[in-house]
Amino acid sequence: MKLQHSDLAILEAGTDEAGRGCLAGPVTAAAVILPKDFKNDILNDSKQLTEKQRYSLRPIIEEHALAWAVVHVGPEEIDEINILQASILGMQRAIGKLDLRPEFIAVDGNKFKPYEDIPYHCQVKGDATYMNIAAASILAKTYRDDFMRNLALQHPEYGWERNAGYPTKGHRAAIKEYGATEHHRKSFQLLPAQLNLFDL
Repeated sequence: MKLQHSDLAILEAGTDEAGRGCLAGPVTAAAVILPKDFKNDILNDSKQLTEKQRYSLRPIIEEHALAWAVVHVGPEEIDEINILQASILGMQRAIGKLDLRPEFIAVDGNKFKPYEDIPYHCQVKGDATYMNIAAASILAKTYRDDFMRNLALQHPEYGWERNAGYPTKGHRAAIKEYGATEHHRKSFQLLPAQLNLFDL
């Protein structure tokens, strides 16, 4: 099924995040305003695309979008306010960084908070339904993957260039062997036994 634009003939921003379920690194949010005549047959939820497809779509989105923005919310802030609140905050910050002020916000998922006085709608699996949310999901995913590859250069033992901070078997094994870094989320269960890694 091809993605669609919403029926609203106004300036609409789609927003989404990546990295909510990770043990390390930021949660990354993006917001995108696409022109109403934008079309792309490959565009879809970032999770449904290959890495090559995501990175080929990113410059297309950036070139054709009326406005776009990406922000990272780091582990310290995630630990302080929890991952749900950090995800919402990231999406709001991305919207705030747009060069154009949207008249409506389309949000992936079922949780959001009012941003200024802009009306919004939450759509479960919105990244597989609406083009602007799908575009935001691709920017969030690719920019976060780039961020984690850079972190992997500092901490190669965790394999972040491969697992992007998600709780893979290899990532958990590395945490067990080497402990946690400042990039790990202290509020998350890093190991099944929940060792007191930060007290070591």
